[in-house]
Amino acid sequence: MNLDELRVTFIVVTAVLMLLVASPALSYVLVYPRTEFFTELYILDSNHMAENYPFNVSNGQSYSVYLGLGNQLGYCAYYVVEVKFRNESQPAPDSFNGTSSGLPSLLNITAFVADESVWEQNMTFGFDYSFNETLSSVEFNSLALNDVTVRLDGLSTMWNASTSRFYGDLIFELWLYSSAIHDFVYHERFVDLKLNMTST
Repeated sequence: MNLDELRVTFIVVTAVLMLLVASPALSYVLVYPRTEFFTELYILDSNHMAENYPFNVSNGQSYSVYLGLGNQLGYCAYYVVEVKFRNESQPAPDSFNGTSSGLPSLLNITAFVADESVWEQNMTFGFDYSFNETLSSVEFNSLALNDVTVRLDGLSTMWNASTSRFYGDLIFELWLYSSAIHDFVYHERFVDLKLNMTST
C-alpha cells in the first residue's frame, strides 16, 4: 500500500468515525417532518395512574379521576368533551364505525390546547340514585360532576342477572372544531367508566 492509498483510507475511516460520533448530536439539530397527526384522550385515576378507576359506586359518594387531552394535530385545537351517561340498553359510541353514542350531552367541557401540549382536568363525580321497590332496577335522580348537578330523571338501569350487577356507563366523547364547517364534529375518540351501581 502506497502513501496515497494509506492517506485515503485514513480520511475515509476518520470521516466514518466522525459521523458515528456526531449522529446523536445531529438528531437534536435536524428537524424531521411530522407524519402523524392525532389527539390523545385519556382518563387517569385519582393518583394519576391508569389502574385504580372507580367501579363500585355508592349513592351519594364522590369519586375522582383526571381527564386529559394531548394535541398532536399540528395546530392549536378547540375541543369539546361531551359528558354522557347511559345504561346497558342505550347506544354507546362505536369505535369501529367512528360514530358517537347519539345520546344528549349532559355537560360540555371546552378546551383550547396548543400543538404538542397537554390539557388535564380533575373530574369529581357522584350519583344520587335509589332502588325500586322490587330491587329490579336503579332509578337515577342526578349526576354531580365537579360543581354542576345534572338531572337524570327517567333514567334507570336494569339488573344484569349474568353478572349480578346494575351497570351505568359514564362517557366522555371528544368533539373537534372544524373551521371548514364552523361547527364541532365528532373526533372519533371517547373514554368511559363502567360503573357498578349495586351499593346503597
